[in-house]
Amino acid sequence: MLDKTIARTVLAPTDGSFKLTNHNPSWEGTKELEFLSGKMLKKRAKTYLRESRADLIDAQKRLYADNRFSLLIIFQAMDAAGKDGTIKHVMSGVNPQGCQVFSFKKPSEREIDHNFLWRHWQALPERGRIGIFNRSYYEDVLVVQVHPLLIQRISVPDGDGAEGFWAARYEDINAFERHMTRNGTRIVKFFLNVSKEEQRKRFIGRLTEPNKLWKFSISDFEERKHWDEYQRVYNDVITNTSTEWAPWHVIPADNKWLMRALVMTVLVETLADMNLQFPNVPAADKKQFRAVLKSLQAEAG
Repeated sequence: MLDKTIARTVLAPTDGSFKLTNHNPSWEGTKELEFLSGKMLKKRAKTYLRESRADLIDAQKRLYADNRFSLLIIFQAMDAAGKDGTIKHVMSGVNPQGCQVFSFKKPSEREIDHNFLWRHWQALPERGRIGIFNRSYYEDVLVVQVHPLLIQRISVPDGDGAEGFWAARYEDINAFERHMTRNGTRIVKFFLNVSKEEQRKRFIGRLTEPNKLWKFSISDFEERKHWDEYQRVYNDVITNTSTEWAPWHVIPADNKWLMRALVMTVLVETLADMNLQFPNVPAADKKQFRAVLKSLQAEAG
């Protein structure tokens, strides 16, 4: 069983001191884990996922029954980091009626005519439910910074990509997330931190395995050419938007199974911290229910 305290070491600081270079994508947690073989680590992580799934399922039931809160899970990463696989393996088993995944693609013309948070606002989970953003509004401060010409599509005041422009967007995101948390939406943000070498290997795997070829896109390879710039921008984004109410979790992503186990740990701990409760049934209702039960039992006779 993985030590749940490991999850705390992937929590990004909220005081502006974050450094992405301090987070090793191949990190395997404790010294105990470092001496395990890859095969043994995978076995332990898979066992942990299986055992923790019951906790996640129970927490989802409580979230729905409690009906005071919702949970928003955000995944950001470079291509081939494992967002889809993590969502699949961690969330398998939860009730699909109470969980919805949104994958945000290139914004439409209608969406561009609104503010950059508009389309995401409409996809927020309602009370009692879990919402997952596979990429999110953070794309508007990540991709657009790396490709500043994209700003020309946005007709907003001071949309020139200057330093003050991005600082204002960080401020908007922090205020948006603060508003959500004040209204009962708990936000968990994951950056799946994959290394450039591991991404290369996964791209090769997609290009050489026929059943994975569909996953590859030329645009993925083109974005890889901007690797260093993306690392710089991710560092800046996490530094400026890791807050006490919505901190980032930087998850080492070179080992897929460890990554999934760490994500599961954070989610289970987050839901446990929300102190979700099944509603108390009023005494008058209980009396009525006992009468109904007695009547139903009598029908059998």
